[in-house]
Amino acid sequence: MQPNTSLTDFSVLLNSVAPVDQIGSLERIAKIQTRSLKGPAKLQGLRMALSMIDLTTLEGKDTPGKVRQMCYKAQHLHDQADGLPTVAAVCVFPTMVGVAKAALAHTAIKVAAVSTAFPAGQAPFEVKKLDTLHAVEHGADEIDMVISRGRFLAGDYNFVFDEIAAIKELCGSARLKVIFETGELDSLDQVKRVSTLAIAAGADFIKTSTGKIQPAATFPVVLTMLTAIKDHYDKTGQMIGMKPAGGISSAKIALQHLLLVKEVLGEAWLNNEWYRFGASSLANDLLMQYQKQLTGKYQSASYFSID
Repeated sequence: MQPNTSLTDFSVLLNSVAPVDQIGSLERIAKIQTRSLKGPAKLQGLRMALSMIDLTTLEGKDTPGKVRQMCYKAQHLHDQADGLPTVAAVCVFPTMVGVAKAALAHTAIKVAAVSTAFPAGQAPFEVKKLDTLHAVEHGADEIDMVISRGRFLAGDYNFVFDEIAAIKELCGSARLKVIFETGELDSLDQVKRVSTLAIAAGADFIKTSTGKIQPAATFPVVLTMLTAIKDHYDKTGQMIGMKPAGGISSAKIALQHLLLVKEVLGEAWLNNEWYRFGASSLANDLLMQYQKQLTGKYQSASYFSID
C-alpha cells in the first residue's frame, strides 16, 4: 500500500500547514459545549457512542483470561437492555491478538493491536517491524502504532513520515491508526503538523493518545485533528478516521465529541468505520445514562462490569 502522497509532495504540504487559530478554536468548542441532546436524540447518541468504543486492556498484568472477559463484555454490553450494539473493537497487545481473535470468532467486532513499541516508541525499527508483523500474522484487523515523538520534536519529519509509511506497508489489509501522544507535543500547531504528516504517510486513522500520558484527548486537540482531516478531504475526497483516546470517561463528554464531529466533518463520519473512542471506562457511564433515559432511574454501577 502506498502513502497518501509522495515524500516530495509531503515536504511542500508540511511547509504550507497554517497555524492554528487558538482563540477561534476555543470559541467554537464553547458553543458546542452549550448544546445538549434530549429524548430520542440522546438515546440514539448513546447507542452510537457505544458502537464506536475500542474496549482496551494494555497492562503488564494482562492474561488470556482477562482478555477473554473483555471480549465477552464487548459482545454483551448489557443484556438486560434491548437494542444495544456491540463495541467496534477490542484493543490488546500483539501477544494477545490470537486470544482475542478466538474469543470474537463469528462476530463483527474487530481486533486491534498496539504496535511499534507502545507506548513510548523507543525501539529500533526492526523491533517495531517484528511487533507489527506478529500482530498482523495472528489476525489483527487494525494496528494502533505510536510515532517516534522524539524524532518529530527534533524536527526529523522525514524519519517519522518514512516510519509510518513502512508500518502501513506491513499492515496489508489491516487498517492503520497512528497515535501522536499529544500530551507530549508542544502546541496545537504541532498537533496540526503531525496530523498532516501522518495522513500524508498513509494513516487510515489518526489517534490522539496512548492513554498513558495526560493531557490526552482535549477538545482543542481533537478539533485541530478533525480540521486536518477536513483539509485533506476537501483537497482529495479521501476520508480519514479519527480516534480520541484518554480522558473521555463520561457520556456527556462523548456526546459533545460527536456533536463536534458532526459540525466539522459531517454525518458521514458518525459511525464506527470512521470514528472511535479509545476509552474502556466510558462504556459503563454510557450504559448507566442509557438506562436512565429508558427508566428515569440510575442503576448502581454494580449492575455493570467493573472494568
